[in-house]
Amino acid sequence: MIVSLKQGADAAAVMGELSRRGLWVSQVERGAGGVAAHYVIAPHSAEVSAEELLRIEGVAGVTSSKSPHPLLDRQGPVVMVGDVRIEAGARRRPIWMCGPCSVESEGHAREVAGAVAPLGVQFLRGGAFKPRTSPYAFQGAGAEALTWLRRAADAHGLKVVTEAMSEVDVPAVAEHADLIQVGSRNMHNYALLKSIGRTGKPALLKRGMAATLEEWVLAAEYLLSSGASGVVLAERGIRSFDPVTRNLLDLGAVALLSHVHKLPVIVDPSHGVGRRDLILPMARASIGAGAAGVMIEVHEDPARALSDGPQALRLAELAAIVRELGAAPSAAASAAASAAQAVPGSQGMPAIPAARASSGSSGSGGSGGSPMDGWVQAEGVS
Repeated sequence: MIVSLKQGADAAAVMGELSRRGLWVSQVERGAGGVAAHYVIAPHSAEVSAEELLRIEGVAGVTSSKSPHPLLDRQGPVVMVGDVRIEAGARRRPIWMCGPCSVESEGHAREVAGAVAPLGVQFLRGGAFKPRTSPYAFQGAGAEALTWLRRAADAHGLKVVTEAMSEVDVPAVAEHADLIQVGSRNMHNYALLKSIGRTGKPALLKRGMAATLEEWVLAAEYLLSSGASGVVLAERGIRSFDPVTRNLLDLGAVALLSHVHKLPVIVDPSHGVGRRDLILPMARASIGAGAAGVMIEVHEDPARALSDGPQALRLAELAAIVRELGAAPSAAASAAASAAQAVPGSQGMPAIPAARASSGSSGSGGSGGSPMDGWVQAEGVS
């Protein structure tokens, strides 16, 4: 259940009334401003009717939900990043997030931005901080690269999407990025998710390399419950037993999340397959499955790239893909959406199955913890 507050309501007084009724709540902030906008009532709270809650002074509305991710459900199919609309199963030109794996210099960022902007790409992607499997691999140029990305994007009318790797990095990333990326390795880093959420900015949440759909959407709930203005999910492949491709790109999950759950999903075929010769067919399949767009790594000279060269497209190759998919994605998406609507039971917004009660976990995402983990009783909370 979600309790929404009226503009200017006395949040402390509302908290007191909720506490008096035996409710446990998670305070949701209005982004960086820190003003309470609504409260999520934990499922283990006392039973109180919506009608009774509506009589509390300062309460604007009550939304009933048994879903473990009520804020993600309420977000719906659209996330706005500035003036860019990212929409689930959109029957329009796809969203393109393109750029190098790692930003190597300011000139490098400007060259790539100048090449992708005329194609109609909306986002310049690039890593300033890079999580690498080996401690000896290139770790990124650091905070300076954020400035390079921002200047290059501004020069060509692009948005910036880049990753925050640690809580320490979040303020600098939030200052320069329009969309803050959570990498696969950090999907379960709940302290980082909360820190990113508190910036009030939209987030791009990559699926963990071994994460279930339930774990993925609950990580999105962490971002929203901490104040993120929206969450776009990003499928980048999950770990498989077969090493022929880098990962197993789960397009079934893309179709489910987009057409059944009405959530915006971006697909990253670069990490999904790890081979530039497979990026075009997987990008086609992603759009057909209902992806709102694709994230593709590009480099002017992949052989000299400081990271992930084998999966980076050359700029001319990207141009060919954008020309093909940018002109006719609506037909593929429309056909896929029509097919989904024809399937019985595909309508509405069913919840991703919640964790089994025997696991002892709640929306906190913890394993074996108390069902009250991540929640506080209203009393005494300011």
